[in-house]
Amino acid sequence: MRTESAKFDANGRRWILVDAEGKVLGRLASYIAIRLRGKHLPTFTPHVDGGDFVVVINAEKVRLTGKKWDQKVYRRHSGYMGGLKETSARKMLQEHPERLLYYAVKGMLPKNRLGRKLLKKLKIYVGSKHPHEAQQPQKVEIL
Repeated sequence: MRTESAKFDANGRRWILVDAEGKVLGRLASYIAIRLRGKHLPTFTPHVDGGDFVVVINAEKVRLTGKKWDQKVYRRHSGYMGGLKETSARKMLQEHPERLLYYAVKGMLPKNRLGRKLLKKLKIYVGSKHPHEAQQPQKVEIL
């Protein structure tokens, strides 16, 4: 008996549509990361990009539990002395609502070339309109 290693198959990819309205950020990001990576498939192989394309709509309507809107802080550094910038989740939602979900999913993917490639298959949009109608994404309901 042999173990078959999955090969890259661009035709096997699907496009799925996820509505983020009323969904908890971490649970939604976890589901999206699994679909991007291909872990939901029986042919999952860690070093192969075998996941689906994910289109997320209504990114501005995502939820956070507890006091995270004020206590959760996103940090970045300019590289200069004293160049630490901090942004609360509430301010991030007002200025760039799609980044909340982007950073959550990015943290759940591998930190290498494959992770960067997988992240390009994630399309996040504010509002219910998206330019991917030609790909006919299938709407997936998340509990």
